Amino acid sequence: MVKPRRVRVLLILVVLSFLLIHFLLCSNNVHMEKKPSPVHILILSSWRSGSSFTGQIFSQHPSVFYLMEPAWHVWVKMYQNNAKVLHMAVRDLVRSVFLCDMSVFDAYMSSQKKKSDLFQWETSRALCSPPACDSFSRSDIITAGNCKTICSKYPFSKVEEACKTYSHIAVKEVRFFDLKVLYPLLTDPSLNLKIIHLVRDPRAVFRSREKTVADLKLDTNIAVGSQKTQGEMGPYNTMQVICKSHVEIYKAGSQAIPSFLKDRYLLVRYEDIVRDPVARAAQMYRFAELHFTPELQKWIHNITHGKGHGAHAFQIGSRDALRVSQAWRKILPFQKIEKVQNVCKDAMDLLGYRLVQSEEEQKNMSLDLLFAQN
Repeated sequence: MVKPRRVRVLLILVVLSFLLIHFLLCSNNVHMEKKPSPVHILILSSWRSGSSFTGQIFSQHPSVFYLMEPAWHVWVKMYQNNAKVLHMAVRDLVRSVFLCDMSVFDAYMSSQKKKSDLFQWETSRALCSPPACDSFSRSDIITAGNCKTICSKYPFSKVEEACKTYSHIAVKEVRFFDLKVLYPLLTDPSLNLKIIHLVRDPRAVFRSREKTVADLKLDTNIAVGSQKTQGEMGPYNTMQVICKSHVEIYKAGSQAIPSFLKDRYLLVRYEDIVRDPVARAAQMYRFAELHFTPELQKWIHNITHGKGHGAHAFQIGSRDALRVSQAWRKILPFQKIEKVQNVCKDAMDLLGYRLVQSEEEQKNMSLDLLFAQN
């Protein structure tokens, strides 16, 4: 009689152990399921289009891990190739960044790399606050200058460590010229990708590029081809390539097919941002599923309503953003405007930028007439 009783006790213990293990596994699964997957935001634009400022709108948000143009490393390392050839390498790097796998940079950077070796790392608030840097709080608005002075000596491993602690990961890139290249990312089940397509009046882009020709030389040669950048028509050939890419991206992003693009593509004009910064930032935050804090509202208003004139082309500081965005109208000769309009006519028509027909009209046309409303 003793042995059967022992057997029953053992059977009961086995069943209870099984139930306990099953309960713990289920509890862990429920806990894991409740954790929301990160939202991935790609700010897709071209050089001198206000993308650095737009990137800061996301970078300064306390829920966002942001990197500015990480594919710069690909282009610098593989500069002998053209943009089309490099598309796949750029896409793979961006995907790895979205997944917080920073080992992808091993192919493009020294094995002794530090956080400060990452291109424009100081423009990322996430790399200037814990755990990437202990000198600031995550809720602080942090300038690149202050960050660079204080936070440069941390190891590169902090980049990946920081990335994994955020609910939103945003990347600003100017090295995609075709939305179809990104289809594998949009259909990737491990990503929750949303694309913000930022455009700017080609005439303003042309004027801004004139001031930064030397800084953009490498990128321009890769994007356009060194032969086509030479001579009087070189700058206009470059604008033609840029404008054509915006047309193709917009057409692909705004169409109903394929279905995986539905609610995942947003076109934003830089001119609309500077005309009503808080409202446009709110629109982009809603699209990205981000809360718009009062501190960010105040910062965005102040940085776009300063007295500065944008003297430093690659720095983000307080300025009269609307006036700076329209500087081309007083500076560019009408002959240059005509040439830009000629090579970019399709983009201007499609994106709502109206052509200027004369020098007098260039100086006097009101903003309401110059830009169609979205």
